[in-house]
Amino acid sequence: MKFQIEDVTVYFPYDHIYPEQYSYMIELKRALDAKGHCLLEMPTGTGKTIALLSLITSYTLSKPSNPVKLLYCTRTVHEMEKTLAELKLLHKYQLENIGPSARMLALGLSSRKNLCINPNVVSAENRDSVDAGCRKLTASWVRALAIENPNIPTCSFFETYEKAGSDAVLPPGVYTLQDLRMFGKEKGWCPYFLARHMIQFANVVVYSYQYLLDPKVAGFISKEMQRESVVVFDEAHNIDNVCIEALSVSVRKQTLEGATRNLNKMSQEIERFKATDAGRLRAEYNRLVDGLAQRGNLPLGDTWLANPALPDDILKEAVPGNIRRAEHFLSVLRRLVQYLKGRLDTDNVEKEGPLTFVNAVNSHVGIDQKMLKFCYDRLHSLMLTLEITDTDEFLHIQTICDFATLVGTYTRGFSIIIEPYDERMPHIPDPVLQLSCHDASLAIKPVFERFQSVVITSGTLSPIDLYPRLLNFNPVVSRSFTMSLTRDCICPMVLTRGSDQLPVSTKFDLRSDPGVERNYGRLLLEMVSVVPDGIVCFFVSYSYMDAIVNSWNETGILKEIMQRKLVFIETQDVVETTLALDNYRKACDCGRGAVFFSVARGKVAEGIDFDRHYGRLVIMFGIPFQYTLSRILLARLEYLRETFQIKEGDFLTFDALRQAAQCVGRVIRSKADYGMMIFADKRYTRHDKRSKLPGWILSHLRDAHLNLSTDMAVHIAREFLRKMAQPYDKTGGSGKKTLLSQQDLEKMNATEGIMF
Repeated sequence: MKFQIEDVTVYFPYDHIYPEQYSYMIELKRALDAKGHCLLEMPTGTGKTIALLSLITSYTLSKPSNPVKLLYCTRTVHEMEKTLAELKLLHKYQLENIGPSARMLALGLSSRKNLCINPNVVSAENRDSVDAGCRKLTASWVRALAIENPNIPTCSFFETYEKAGSDAVLPPGVYTLQDLRMFGKEKGWCPYFLARHMIQFANVVVYSYQYLLDPKVAGFISKEMQRESVVVFDEAHNIDNVCIEALSVSVRKQTLEGATRNLNKMSQEIERFKATDAGRLRAEYNRLVDGLAQRGNLPLGDTWLANPALPDDILKEAVPGNIRRAEHFLSVLRRLVQYLKGRLDTDNVEKEGPLTFVNAVNSHVGIDQKMLKFCYDRLHSLMLTLEITDTDEFLHIQTICDFATLVGTYTRGFSIIIEPYDERMPHIPDPVLQLSCHDASLAIKPVFERFQSVVITSGTLSPIDLYPRLLNFNPVVSRSFTMSLTRDCICPMVLTRGSDQLPVSTKFDLRSDPGVERNYGRLLLEMVSVVPDGIVCFFVSYSYMDAIVNSWNETGILKEIMQRKLVFIETQDVVETTLALDNYRKACDCGRGAVFFSVARGKVAEGIDFDRHYGRLVIMFGIPFQYTLSRILLARLEYLRETFQIKEGDFLTFDALRQAAQCVGRVIRSKADYGMMIFADKRYTRHDKRSKLPGWILSHLRDAHLNLSTDMAVHIAREFLRKMAQPYDKTGGSGKKTLLSQQDLEKMNATEGIMF
């Protein structure tokens, strides 16, 4: 369908549109017109992705003089592929309606692991090994040697791509990762380097958050992007955590031992070069004297991770004299590693700011702040000079230089925390030194400053006023949309007590109470006998899930549950969990029915959908608070209180409830779907907790469902399922329409025109 929003003709590839999609587009257009940033909360399963893509691509088509580039950031490769599939459909529709002028180039960009087509390289087990395998075949010095000696292996795909030169381009179209790999095989070109080159010219780029938020990756992938870009962070409820992880570093004993091995290997290489090619080391020294830490434009195969500090904070000056010589720099790193080893050898928890730490390093081993600041660039330069290709083996020393550069660059918003053991396992020594970032606004600040519009959107952004404070920006539009439904297909309930009237909660003093465990077990047992197909249960942590399943097993509750439905459990092993999920789906498909036990902060809670019969009920056992004794969390809470005046309790509740909302939102993935949500904890009845749930859940939470016991919940579930089994009118014929056709929109626009 085709309709107008003010001066923009929107091309939408379906015959009907939801009213909230239409409202969402109007708000989004306001933000684009104002060239400002916006926060939009849209219920899950209401077509947020296609609304975004339709409006932004149509906006570009209507303003050909200054086209807008779209950078669409997703969290997982699966979401990236889904977004590109939607875009393919939209592009096809636009071409049918407008013709060749609607042509665009859209592509996904991921790591070499997902794009490489060289069978010898891509067979490596992890991402770092694939990166190193690629560098061994494509580094400029390897290729130079291969010209003289044809026995040296190179990558035929990269060579063909380089030979094609400026002819190596992607024709217009929408390319998923699979399409890029197929195109690469067909042409004999490397899809990874082709995609890296083409993102500068593409109209739409879909990639991971890290490509914009992590300075190490953004430094060489996204630095070419023009200011006239719209950045979309989809499913962005955890964006503050992504920002913090991008600037945090952990150092363990194994890291330091690995770094020592790396340093020994590098000093051997330096000795070898001194004997065979001393001119290389001299040339590097002269370049550093001239003040060039990095060599201008590196050949494609040599590009490295960029500096871990943010672009504005990198010193534009010469490398200090005392680390210009390669052997001097290595001795500085040895002293630093030795100092860190000494700091890790402690029995007490220590916490200090970056300034105190830098002063201590200076007084103990004579390394000042400026030397620390240049560690990463100096290491980069040295590794290129020494022609090191097996970068996966040098990750340890890179981590140390990451740490040194960040601690030398930032004085506020960070803490150094040294813990001799994990508090949850105090008898196992596992010392760790963590440089922990507390300020999410640091990593995202360059994105807000550089691009004209940044859209932060998700199904869970409540309370929406907390995000501008956490990320330190002023949105021009901030809206939360509700869900227009023809029937009440969501049934949230708060269960506060079991059938024996004992309260249920995962509060620390109650969670291991046998009465609570028994009531939780009874609740699930009653539900498996009433609810058809799939049930998903979320627990607050792996340890709590283990304890409660163990207790149910001993009391025989688990056996009774398994007579009704099969039980599958998420573990910390990705392969096991994937297998469990596949079998869970099979059990739901064949009518046997199944229960899936999962963890609120695990892998399943974030990206896996339990739509249709795969999830008719989701039970959230307890409130998934973070581990509140974590030193890093306490330091962050203190920083938030002092800097942004956000109270500890407010932040912890907000964080726990966005996680809970994310878990229960897994069951509704479209309006034709239906499902129940049970919040099983007495604390959900409190207004300060409940009010932080998204509006689209709260609008369906009736007062009568706020303080239920198990038997009342079972009765409500029966009634709800009976009601859902009735046929219904999908367009919402009676009263309010929930599917709008082109005529409906034209009528709406006409009446709005009369009103104004």
